[in-house]
Amino acid sequence: MSADTPDTPVIEIRDLHKCYGPLEVLKGVDLVAPRGNVISLIGSSGSGKSTLLRCCNLLEDSQQGDIRFEGEAVRWKGEGLDRHPADRVQVTRIRTNLSMVFQQFNLWAHLTILQNVMEAPVTVLKRDPKEVEAKARQYLAKVGIADKADAWPAQLSGGQQQRAAIARALCMEPRALLFDEPTSALDPELEQEVVRVIKALADEGRTMILVTHDMKLAADCSDHVIFLHQGRIEEEGPPASLFGNPQSARLRGFLSATAA
Repeated sequence: MSADTPDTPVIEIRDLHKCYGPLEVLKGVDLVAPRGNVISLIGSSGSGKSTLLRCCNLLEDSQQGDIRFEGEAVRWKGEGLDRHPADRVQVTRIRTNLSMVFQQFNLWAHLTILQNVMEAPVTVLKRDPKEVEAKARQYLAKVGIADKADAWPAQLSGGQQQRAAIARALCMEPRALLFDEPTSALDPELEQEVVRVIKALADEGRTMILVTHDMKLAADCSDHVIFLHQGRIEEEGPPASLFGNPQSARLRGFLSATAA
């Protein structure tokens, strides 16, 4: 049973290890996402950021460590590389409450934008299509593309497609949003469209975990920033101290490189 209270983190990870065969990608990582907080994951390519995010919603199996969703521990069977979630119903319930926005927009090309946003609540959550349509139109308006509801994905710019993907994630009305490099596939001008939406969601007090290469976005939106280096947390803290007064040489080097 869940031990959920208002103070219970939406996501809590302790001592997480993730391997791909002999390659250990995460080497004992902790992460806590309190309700209403934005947690940003930064670091070089290959540091484990996206893998950690995918472990959060059980798209990837981890080999060691605890994962809790609103106080409820994920149940496991097996050990090491043979460890997998023991309860598929639990996994489905957790995933439906953790909506993920990917680097590539992953919109269904044969569905209109409105149909894309409605698809999961109707088919997965079995919600009433008329109610879902009303919600979907609200979320399309929230991200600034209400006029694109009847368009096809191919008719939209990259920034508009990513905003449609965010509306699709919101329409599931999740407990937390997970963003995996949501702006890295976009041109700078289109990137700012998406950044504005993410900042607005942060201002609403939504729980979010954000993997990003955009240090300004991480600084402006986050309550807590985690710098990963080679599968370990090298440094973490509030954005003002992490960006304003980095303690480790690796973080200072990383910030210098990204500012160049």
